Amino acid sequence: MSPRLVPAGSDPAGRHDRPLTVTVDGEPLTGIAGQTLAGVLLAADRPSWRRAPSGAPRGVFCGIGVCFDCLVTVNDERDVRACRRRAQDGDAVTTQSRATDERADGRGDGRRSR
Repeated sequence: MSPRLVPAGSDPAGRHDRPLTVTVDGEPLTGIAGQTLAGVLLAADRPSWRRAPSGAPRGVFCGIGVCFDCLVTVNDERDVRACRRRAQDGDAVTTQSRATDERADGRGDGRRSR
């Protein structure tokens, strides 16, 4: 999965992008309709957004929904795979961490993740 976004004007498929905005840990990020949440995060130069139990940074690993490295909370629904979930305008995304059960920005919600 490439973190670069091909501008619609130079795409040979001739697509017409519909912009959208999602909020990740309070920060607004822009994307286009049809992009996954992982795609929005990667295009915003965020290659990782959670921590493994060892503390190692995690983001997209498989990119097809087999592993659980890209888990996020979307609109209060925990354990959503960012590589499988299409971004929707207005989504509120919160990062998760298996290491300390805190968001990547250090603020936890007190619940244990699976």
